[in-house]
Amino acid sequence: MFSGEAEVLVRRKTLAILQDEVKLVVDAARELPMIYSALLSNDSGVLNTAIKNIETAEREVEALRRTLTRELAEIGAMVMSREDVLRVAYAIESVIHFINGAAFRASQISGKVMQDHKLSDEIKELIDMAIGIVQRLGEVVRSLIINPTQSIELVSNVEELERQIDGKYRAIFTKVLNRVNSIKDAIVLMDMIERIENMSDECLRASDSITILALSL
Repeated sequence: MFSGEAEVLVRRKTLAILQDEVKLVVDAARELPMIYSALLSNDSGVLNTAIKNIETAEREVEALRRTLTRELAEIGAMVMSREDVLRVAYAIESVIHFINGAAFRASQISGKVMQDHKLSDEIKELIDMAIGIVQRLGEVVRSLIINPTQSIELVSNVEELERQIDGKYRAIFTKVLNRVNSIKDAIVLMDMIERIENMSDECLRASDSITILALSL
């Protein structure tokens, strides 16, 4: 068992790893507008660089999650639930997997397809909203260290943005079905926006897990 002071130090170290993990995810999400802009302007150099940055961040997030798993295994029983911490870590990791998936699918389609079918502006809005929800998740994680009660309150911001993203995703999905005649282009486009919507779902799942974790702090 840990003394009170030792337990606080262990808790801070554990939460700091979560914070490092979510910072990488936020940085990776910020690459998506660059990818989308490069896609529309047919700039393969910028596109490939941004995708590599996301892949690097993904590997670093996975490494942090493995480090966190080892730390929790060594710590043993403690007041803060190890299962809840891991649940948050895996949900955050899932977010970057979907970011990478969306980036890859974006690289498989021509920007002209979105421009020709008048979808480019709405997809940009969806991407901007997705970045927003990842940033909100980052705020929730950071508040865990400073003020766990506030982190619970901040979750409502994630919930509201997730609902907006879901509505935007459905609107774009319908337009893709109605406007894009090429089956290949339609499939890739729908797959891309679905990955973006999945990002927001995982942000919400992580936030819900953080609420449970915050109650134990």
